[in-house]
Amino acid sequence: MENRGRDRDRGDRDRNDGFVEKLVKLNRTAKVVKGGRRFSFSALTVVGDRAGNVGYGFGKAKDVSEAIRKSIDKAKRAMVRLPIKNGTLPHDLVGEYKASKVIMKPACPGSGIIAGGAVRAVMEAGGVTDVLAKSVGARTANNVVRAVFAGIEEMMDAKVVAKNRGKTIKDMWG
Repeated sequence: MENRGRDRDRGDRDRNDGFVEKLVKLNRTAKVVKGGRRFSFSALTVVGDRAGNVGYGFGKAKDVSEAIRKSIDKAKRAMVRLPIKNGTLPHDLVGEYKASKVIMKPACPGSGIIAGGAVRAVMEAGGVTDVLAKSVGARTANNVVRAVFAGIEEMMDAKVVAKNRGKTIKDMWG
């Protein structure tokens, strides 16, 4: 498929340890002091193995590369399991964090990732290939990513549900 002039892999780095690192947001703040301005940077990154493990991290430093490194380290420490069924999510889910709300729905094969920037980064790093997502409310990148992870935490795995009900997966879905 043609890229159509869009830079889809911006902020995407594939390391030799098998993790994909995506820079979601880089912010520069300035503190005015007697001698001028002092700049500080904050970075929000998403790290995943494209096989169902994904995490996010937020780092601050006086240097861009140091802020990105800190956020990647935090993301690797905060990895969660994302259950994927045939390249998509197993069921509809809604994630909420403060004023941000993200609605995510499974999509049929070939649909692709139909989502905004922050949600797209999480899904690509996690290995989801087909999903429909809509961000409602506040669109701050940090809060949207946290809302996606709040939704992932609520996601149910078929094996766990069947075990809790005392049935097999075949009994539940035929």
